[in-house]
Amino acid sequence: MSEIQRPGALYQQVASAIREAILSGEFAPDSLLPSEAQLMARYGVSRPTVRNAIAALRAEGLIDVRHGKGSFVRSDGQPVLTLERRITRTSGGTFAMPNGDLWKEAEEPSTYRARTTKVTGQLLHLDEEEALFGCDRLLTDPATGTRAMHRTLIPFEVAETVRGLAADPGAHPAAIYQLLTQGGHTLSWTETVRARMPLPDERTTLQIPDATPILHLTRVTRGADDRALILEELRIGADRAEIAYRISADKQPTRRTRT
Repeated sequence: MSEIQRPGALYQQVASAIREAILSGEFAPDSLLPSEAQLMARYGVSRPTVRNAIAALRAEGLIDVRHGKGSFVRSDGQPVLTLERRITRTSGGTFAMPNGDLWKEAEEPSTYRARTTKVTGQLLHLDEEEALFGCDRLLTDPATGTRAMHRTLIPFEVAETVRGLAADPGAHPAAIYQLLTQGGHTLSWTETVRARMPLPDERTTLQIPDATPILHLTRVTRGADDRALILEELRIGADRAEIAYRISADKQPTRRTRT
């Protein structure tokens, strides 16, 4: 290819040319890009210009820079994990969740005391600064190396009314569900999913590439009176996982007829 003759900053011209080569399939997914010296010769530009172009494409999410190996075109393949987000109650009264045996704890869970924020307070229908038990887990899938961050938040007022919960607020969610039902609660769940860019500590902990969003799942366990009992958050790289839900049709309420 001859030297670039388009208007605009030179590094943007180079980034545009490399982008076109990626989108046209010349540089295939997962392939190693030409070296800096090769790109300099190809486009007739300086090393700083090439580096700025690569940085721009990295910020767009088209390129993944692997230290010591070079710049690679991002994969366009399917995520390596499908997380099924449903809950099953067994005949013995315990709870089971798909993928429940998938994760291994990468380190010891961290149990602590916290306070509600504006966001968590709204989800739990509590004011700010209400007392909570918190438990953070770092999970990993041994088969793929995928990491996930899981957090459980339990209001003190809930833990104090459920036998055994205050003594072990770091229990696995399935065990907490069982304690709640044994305490007389009939449970239901609501869950939301959003994609966002990670905070620096999330990116480091989850070991995800630059310019990669995370999936942030928020699940609220509710009692029969729609009271929010516990809050769970799951964060995972959007390049690693997709979320699957089972959807069933609700029965239409029976209409009352006047006599």
